Amino acid sequence: METLTLVLLERMGLLLAVTFTLIQIRQIRQLLDRQFSMLTSLTFSFMFGLFGIAGTYAGVVVTEDTFSPSFWMVRLMEQEAIANSSLVGVVIGGLLGGPLVGLGAGIVTGIHLYSLGGFAALPMGLSAPLTGLLTGWVARFFSDERVISPAKALFIGMFAPILQMGLILIFASPSDTAIRLVNTIGIPMVITNSVFIAIFTTMIRLALKEEERSAAFEAERALKIAELILPHLKRGLTKQTAELTAQILKQEMQVTAVTITDTQTILAHSGVGSGHHEPGERVQTQLSLLALATGKVQVAHSREQIQCPHADCPLRAGIIIPFSEAGQVVGLIKLYYQRSQQIRKIEEVVAQGLSNLISNQLNLSFAEKMTSLMKDAELRLLQAQINPHFLFNTLNSIVTLIRIDPTLARHMTIQLSVFMRLNLKMTTMQLVPIHQELDHLQAFLEIVKIRFADQFSVVYETQEGIEEAMIPPLTLQPLIENSIQHGLKAKPIGGLILISLRRVGEEVHIAIEDNGEGLSEKQIEQLGAVNLPSAEGNGIGVYNVNQRLISLFDTGSRLHYANREEGGTRVFFSIPIHHH
Repeated sequence: METLTLVLLERMGLLLAVTFTLIQIRQIRQLLDRQFSMLTSLTFSFMFGLFGIAGTYAGVVVTEDTFSPSFWMVRLMEQEAIANSSLVGVVIGGLLGGPLVGLGAGIVTGIHLYSLGGFAALPMGLSAPLTGLLTGWVARFFSDERVISPAKALFIGMFAPILQMGLILIFASPSDTAIRLVNTIGIPMVITNSVFIAIFTTMIRLALKEEERSAAFEAERALKIAELILPHLKRGLTKQTAELTAQILKQEMQVTAVTITDTQTILAHSGVGSGHHEPGERVQTQLSLLALATGKVQVAHSREQIQCPHADCPLRAGIIIPFSEAGQVVGLIKLYYQRSQQIRKIEEVVAQGLSNLISNQLNLSFAEKMTSLMKDAELRLLQAQINPHFLFNTLNSIVTLIRIDPTLARHMTIQLSVFMRLNLKMTTMQLVPIHQELDHLQAFLEIVKIRFADQFSVVYETQEGIEEAMIPPLTLQPLIENSIQHGLKAKPIGGLILISLRRVGEEVHIAIEDNGEGLSEKQIEQLGAVNLPSAEGNGIGVYNVNQRLISLFDTGSRLHYANREEGGTRVFFSIPIHHH
C-alpha cells in the first residue's frame, strides 16, 4: 500500500505540469467568473475529460496484490484494475464549471475508463459521470468563492474515490476479489486524489492572487504617471508641456527614450537619440499615422517598423500611444526601447491604460472648459438683456422735456449716456465691486427720479468695508426697477425705497425694501424662480438676476421675497465677502 501510494504521488508530479499549463489558459477565467454558455460548457467538459484521461494513464495497473507501473495501457486483462487519478479532472471540472461541466467531463472520462476493460470497468466507468454531477452540485454551495478553498477541495477530493470504491464493491464480482482490490487501491487513491485536487486549487488561487497583485501594481503605476503628466497636458500641447511630459514619462516608465507629438510634428524628445529625433520634424512613420488614424495603441517590434532614417539609431522597438480630446486624436506618446524583448505584455497593457486614462481626463477637462464657456456665455447674455421698456420710456421723456424743459432734457440725456456706458462696460465682466454696482444704480435712479418726480425717495444704508466685495453686475438695478413699477405704482406720493448693504461674518447681506402694496403668496413663490414676463418686462430682469446669483455662487445666494409687516415688499440675498 505504501509503495503504491508513493508511485501514485510520483505520477501526480507529471499531472502537475499539465495543471500548470491548464491554469495559463485565459478562457479558464470564464469558469471562475461563472460566465457559462452551452459552447463553453461543452468545450470545458471535453478539456477536463481529457485531463481525466491523462489521470488514468498516470495510474498503476493492479492485479490481486501486485501492481505494474506502466505508463501506457491499451486494454486491461479481465483480472486487472487500475489505481488512477482520473477523477481529479472530473472533480476539478465540477468545482469550476458546475454540474454540466462536471457531468460532461465525467462522461468523457467514464467512457475511456470503461473502454479499457478490466475487473472494475463498469463501476469505474459509472463513477466518473456520477462524481462530476455530484461535485458540480456541491460546488453551488460555495458559489460565493471565486475559487474553492484548498481545505474544502481536500474534503471533496476524498469523497470522489470513496464513492468509486463503493461502486466497485456494489457492481464488481466476485465480491471477495472486489474487497481485496478496494483494500489495495482505496487508501492510496483517496490520499493522492484529494491531495492533488487541494494542490490544484491552491495553484489557481496563487496564480490569480499574483495576477491581481500585478494588475493592481500596474494600475497604480499608470494612475501615478497619468496624475503626473495630466496637469501639463491640460495646459495645452505645446513644446514646453511636451518636454515636461517626456521627461516624466522617461523617468517613471524607465524606457530608453520618449517622444511627444501632436498630429503633425514632433514636439519633444527625451533620452537616447536626441541628436536626430528633433522637435519640429513631421510625423510620418506608418505606425504613427496608423495610431493617429485609428486611435489604437501600436507596437513596433523592430527597427524597420520604427522607420528611423538614422543608420546608427539605437532604438529598436517602441510603443506608440495615441491620446484624444473631445473624441479626436490630438497627439502621440512614443515609448522607445533598445530591444524588442523589453516590450512585455504588461508594458502593452500599461500603455493601453495610459491611453485610456489620459484621453478620459482630457475629455473631462474639455467638457469642463465647454461648460464654463457656456456658463460664461449664458451669464453675459443675461447681463446684456436691458429692459427695452425702460429705454423707450426714457427716450420718450427726453423728447417731451426738449419742448418744455431743455435743461432737464440735457441732464437726462447725460445720465442716460452714463448709464449706457456703465451698462456696456459691466456686461463684459462676471463680477464687479459693489461700489461700481452702486454707481451704475445711481445713474439709473437719476433718470428715474426725473420721470417720477416726487413719487418716491431712496435711502441707502451702506456699511463701510464692503465696497470691494464682488457682485454680479446689473444686480441691484432690476430689483429697484421692480419695486418702482410694481410695489410703488399705486403710490403717487410718499413712496420709499430702502437699500441696505451690511457685512455679516464672511458674507454681505443685501436687502431692498419698499412701502408699496406688497405681493401675493403666488407672486412671492414665483418671483425670481420663474420667468414671468409682464407688461413692463421686468419679471424677466428679476429672474435673470436670480439665475446669475445661483450660477456664480450657489443656491444660498438666491433671491428671497417677503411682505413687510408694516406694508410693502422686501427682497434680500447674500453674497460671499471673498469670491474666488
